[in-house]
Amino acid sequence: MTKREMREPTFMVLSVLAQGPQHGYALLGETKKLSGGRVTLQPGTLYASLDRLKEEGLVRVVREEIVDSRMRRYYELTDTGADELTEEVQRLEANVKIAKAGLSLRPAGGVA
Repeated sequence: MTKREMREPTFMVLSVLAQGPQHGYALLGETKKLSGGRVTLQPGTLYASLDRLKEEGLVRVVREEIVDSRMRRYYELTDTGADELTEEVQRLEANVKIAKAGLSLRPAGGVA
């Protein structure tokens, strides 16, 4: 089975969780910060993504607590999630290498 490319929001969520467990609300801010503002997730989108990632075994809930009468779930990256993130990083690095090689051959100012 061929793996599909990881979408940038998923990549960013997994990258944030690689740093340690986070609750959903913190993930919203950290994902935006880590992506330089390119990825701004809405709460509904984030929680749907977390449910999917949990089903795929890439993240898990490590604890829950009640804060201001609301349930707060903390998620962490699983070993499978770390492996998937590592594979995606390697895929992206290979693509960057190809692009850099092509750009280094490009004549200054474009084709004459």
